[in-house]
Amino acid sequence: MATSIQSESKTPNPNVILFLTTLAFTICFAAWMFNGVMVTFLVDKGVFNWGAVQIGWLLGIPVLVGSVMRLPMGILTDKLGGRFVFTGLLLFCAIPMFFLSKANDFASFALLSFGYGMAGSGFSVGVAYTSVWYSREWQGRALGIFGVGNAGSAITTLLAPTILNKITNNGADIEQWRILPQIYAAVLVIMAVIFFLFTVNKKPQIGQKTVNQMLKPLGNVRVWRFGLYYFLVFGCFVAFSQWLVPYFVNVYGASLVVAGLFAALFSMPSGLIRAVGGWMSDRWGARKVMISVFIWSIFFSALLIFPKMDILTPGKGVIAIKDGQVTSVTESVITVDQIEYPVKVKQQDYELSQESSSVFPHKNTWQTPVVKEGEMIKKKQLLAQGTSHIHFSANMWVYAVLVLLIGIVWGIGKASVYKFIPDYFPNDIGAVGGMVGVIGGLGGFICPIIFGYLLEWTGLWTSCWFLMLLISIVCFMWMKRVVRGIMRKHAPHVADDIEHKNEPIK
Repeated sequence: MATSIQSESKTPNPNVILFLTTLAFTICFAAWMFNGVMVTFLVDKGVFNWGAVQIGWLLGIPVLVGSVMRLPMGILTDKLGGRFVFTGLLLFCAIPMFFLSKANDFASFALLSFGYGMAGSGFSVGVAYTSVWYSREWQGRALGIFGVGNAGSAITTLLAPTILNKITNNGADIEQWRILPQIYAAVLVIMAVIFFLFTVNKKPQIGQKTVNQMLKPLGNVRVWRFGLYYFLVFGCFVAFSQWLVPYFVNVYGASLVVAGLFAALFSMPSGLIRAVGGWMSDRWGARKVMISVFIWSIFFSALLIFPKMDILTPGKGVIAIKDGQVTSVTESVITVDQIEYPVKVKQQDYELSQESSSVFPHKNTWQTPVVKEGEMIKKKQLLAQGTSHIHFSANMWVYAVLVLLIGIVWGIGKASVYKFIPDYFPNDIGAVGGMVGVIGGLGGFICPIIFGYLLEWTGLWTSCWFLMLLISIVCFMWMKRVVRGIMRKHAPHVADDIEHKNEPIK
């Protein structure tokens, strides 16, 4: 099952290495998402009077640093091996995390966030280190299991608020918040010691490649295509892990605790299902799995576009079929000479029924007479004005289920993208995996900013799903174009065999 590319004399069970690497990545991811809970708590309790712009930067700085540093950390892992690089990363991140407990202003908080934001680069370190322990047939499953570490964001979302409430006595002793970053720092150090003691260094057989040689594969358009895929399935996942909290609070009036629970229910299954995505990629091929991922992403994004709305619009009116004189006008009937025109009356219980949350929109139509008794009217003249009222409460539970499902789809896609990399770039996993991780991670930094502008321009909270629909369609069309190219280059039966075996096309 495992390969023997290059290792020291000790040859531990690759599954033990995988477990420790996944555990280390989980802790790194929890630290990477630390500011989302910490900053929200401190501002909510009035410890710091930071505005929306400052909060945005504190949430974004770790994501940006961790994303950008994935490329150099991946290259460094190929050069030195994962045991040393991952241990050093954990120890390095523990230092600024500890000193965060001493921070008293925005500048120091932001500066230290740059430091422990490096934890996000642990992904490329883990990908490069994990890949060398497994043969090609098992790499999809191994990387999928490793990717379960994404669930570290849910761990922070679920546990950190509870710990903060406990150590501060529900805010009565607010200065005790400083204990939490110390706890995180201690966990990082403990993990570093465990990782160094129980792993063995191993790196790919890349000879004496220079940095320029290692970066050469990044000129291949295939790398950027994989990066776009990862931008969707990982970057947007990270973005929504944070964006869903204000979404549920503003759209549904949910409490911060409930909103955090829903965000955790989105992120945790998406992280855990990644292992299944790795198995699916090994079984059916990453290309087939990704096509399905894009189709389902398009489908769920389209469903999530529909906003909570209240629309009042002109409806079907009542038109005279001939000239005459209005002889009677009631709420339900207009009589012109001997002709009676029924008038639809507004439902009296509609105002109450529309307040209930349902799966489908409520619609009520009614007509209001616009003529008076004794009035002479002409043929085709309007007798009663029609009105339609459409109310869609966008059931919160239906929305939550749809968000959960698209998160699961993206979780499968995260594993499938990284199944491509060792297939196409077996000796450049660190560099290529790092670059793909950079592009994906930047999605987690850029998307919340775009979501904010879309909300400001359109006034629709669901405008973020318009962007997801667009990106999903672009990814799907690009992959279909690649598949058509394969079919043109190879005989149909050969292409089918390649798809089944997931053999790289040169």
